[in-house]
Amino acid sequence: MLKIVLAISCLFFIVSCENKESKNALPYYNSANFDALFLTSAEAKKQINHVIANFNMTDQHNKTITQKDIEGKIHIANFFFTSCGSICPKMTNNLMAFQDKFQSEKDIVLLSYTVMPWQDSVSVLNNFAIKNKITASNWHLLTGKKEAIYKLARQSYFAEENIGFEKDTSEFMHTEHLLLIDKNKKIRGIYNATLQLEIQQLIKDVDVLKKE
Repeated sequence: MLKIVLAISCLFFIVSCENKESKNALPYYNSANFDALFLTSAEAKKQINHVIANFNMTDQHNKTITQKDIEGKIHIANFFFTSCGSICPKMTNNLMAFQDKFQSEKDIVLLSYTVMPWQDSVSVLNNFAIKNKITASNWHLLTGKKEAIYKLARQSYFAEENIGFEKDTSEFMHTEHLLLIDKNKKIRGIYNATLQLEIQQLIKDVDVLKKE
């Protein structure tokens, strides 16, 4: 009788842990329509096949940044251009909270891709960083080939919600979306970077991912 009770207790504990993980974990996003999928890590391994594709960019310090720089790390991605006078200044200003919170953490990275690489050269990005007091070594302002950036933005990050695959690289991209990516390069969150409350939620969600 005691063995049966212990077996039932163990089973209840295992189920409770699984339910707790599913309830408390962040959702996964597997497609451009951003349907939230709440899964355990075991379920995600089987069901979530979308990951951020390989890339090769250059940051404001003229350093080459590739997928190797985010392997096994949590990273955040947004898209901007230095001459933007509307949503980009708000995004940059709000992301200073990220710099304040995570600048000393090597396993958390912020990638800000320019959507005007023909204008935003390495020197322009460097001047932008200086002007905006971007000093964190884990915050990379990235430039590269337009086609590569736009394809990565739309087909990997789904940066334009619901239209990730409907636009080609000939159409200009301008979005306030901020994407949270886990250590396995799977999308776990989408936020409006122009809103401070959304940035605060992002910071909380990063802390959740750190515990996974």
